[in-house]
Amino acid sequence: MNRRSREELAARVALDIPEGAYVNLGIGLPTTVANFLPAGGDYFLHSENGLLGMGPAPAPGEEDPELINAGKQHVTLLPGGCYFHHGDSFAMIRGGHIDICVLGAFQVARNGDLANWHLGDPDAIPAVGGAMDLAVGARQVYVMMEHLTRTGESKIVERCTYPLTGIGCVKRIYTDLAVIDVTARGLEVRETVAGLTFEHLQSITAAPLIDGRQRSALA
Repeated sequence: MNRRSREELAARVALDIPEGAYVNLGIGLPTTVANFLPAGGDYFLHSENGLLGMGPAPAPGEEDPELINAGKQHVTLLPGGCYFHHGDSFAMIRGGHIDICVLGAFQVARNGDLANWHLGDPDAIPAVGGAMDLAVGARQVYVMMEHLTRTGESKIVERCTYPLTGIGCVKRIYTDLAVIDVTARGLEVRETVAGLTFEHLQSITAAPLIDGRQRSALA
């Protein structure tokens, strides 16, 4: 079955980020979206540890040890970018000043519930970070993730079984197989990868889907 690579998935998410948007990219896979935003475009990337105006990852050997994002990855700062206290950073999030946040997830429910901070195991280390604030503070929440777990279980579910990060907060889901909107009608499939039928996608997804594709499957 054809799947998007992680780089292809990040590039696909980047296509939907408009110029002029203030965007927070979550720890892990979402941070790679920064590498696919058009150079010279007006994008304001925010990190909850106190950065605004981040650029792509630095070239090997050009890392600044004091310039990192919330995931402790080295980043660059574009002209006009700035640093500030993390308290001010969370005030931006909680005040509704972030247009889009892109987060990873363990599960997303049919109604847009998000679970991405804990698997519920007694000995698991929780990793909530700023996700709970972003889930309720950002104007739009996008999730990017693999469609299935390593054991073949759907990450898109009727109801989350893991502890929730946010309720009804996710607006769009990007997976290695499809782009799916969370709507009042339900989960509406906008795109699928080439060669994947809607019926096959539904068979491996643990929640009902609506075929909202306008044209043939996209690569």
